[in-house]
Order: sequence, then structure tokens, then C-alpha cells
Amino acid sequence: MATYSELMAQAQSLMAQAEQARKNELSNVIADIKAKMKQYGITVADLGGAASSGGRKASKSKSVAAPKYRGPNGELWAGGPGRKPQWVRDALAAGKDLDAYKI
Repeated sequence: MATYSELMAQAQSLMAQAEQARKNELSNVIADIKAKMKQYGITVADLGGAASSGGRKASKSKSVAAPKYRGPNGELWAGGPGRKPQWVRDALAAGKDLDAYKI
């Protein structure tokens, strides 16, 4: 029966072989995709990609409410729905009133 070290060496060798096979197949797949894109006149934008933005996804804008509370270390909180920040939970657990932290 093989030892743990021997099995780990075999696993690493197989992973290296698998990665090399993936790289070899990947170059063929990319070449095939590029050829078909050229043949049919397909652009990256047609595929739903953002070619003009440098390949970066457009980030979702997050609505930002004006802060209503300032924590003991200067942390800001708007007091909206959702999970309360840790400093708010700590203050409430200590029996403090949130009005003391209002801006």
C-alpha cells in the first residue's frame, strides 16, 4: 500500500498534467472561438461583454443615505434597514440609547 507522501506526490503530478492538458486545449478552443467570431462577424459586445470599458464589469451603484449616527470611534451609520453595525449592537447591549450618537 502506498504511503501518504507517495500518494500526495502522485496527486501533484496528476494535477500538473491536468493543468498542462487544460492549457493545450484552451489555446485550441480560443482559436476556434476567434475563427467563428470572425466568420460570423460577432463582437465581444454581441456576447454581452464590455469591450469598451477595458473588460471591467459595470459596478452596481449603491444608494448611500446620509449618516444619522456617529459611533464612539467616528464610525458612521445611516440607521437604515438591514444588519446593524457592531458598534451599534454593542451600544444597545450595554443599555445605551442611540440618541446619544445622533449627529
